[in-house]
Amino acid sequence: MGPGNAATTTDKTCAYELGSAIAQQGWVLLTGGRREGVMEAANQGAKASNGLTLGILPTADETGISEAVDLAVFTDMGNGRNNLNVLSSDVVVACGMAAGTASEVALALKNGKSVILLNSSETAQEFFQSLNSQQVFPVDSVENAIALIQSLLS
Repeated sequence: MGPGNAATTTDKTCAYELGSAIAQQGWVLLTGGRREGVMEAANQGAKASNGLTLGILPTADETGISEAVDLAVFTDMGNGRNNLNVLSSDVVVACGMAAGTASEVALALKNGKSVILLNSSETAQEFFQSLNSQQVFPVDSVENAIALIQSLLS
């Protein structure tokens, strides 16, 4: 999860590397499926490593979909699809932070999902850890995110 058009270069670089690393683990990458920001970068990274990508789109059609999405779910739910993203994930990784990403992190916590914060500000880390310190894990690298996911899934 992560910002769309508000994504920074660092957000997108982390997302690309994360998508690639997820594919290398043989896991399915789930994103919001759009052709922008963290979603696009993560999907491109996964495809570069021959991974399988699932995009849960806010629209009813292919408008704005990433070409790197293998399986698309068209919800016609707008931001309401964020709950589907969270409920369909084993672990939520947020690369960067924006309003939509914050809603996904909050929904993940509300639904008992573990959340990894990659490339997030200290302010975001403190806020989300204040909501649930047992489920929020700030990390400083893609390698640490992957190791933590492995640990959380075992």
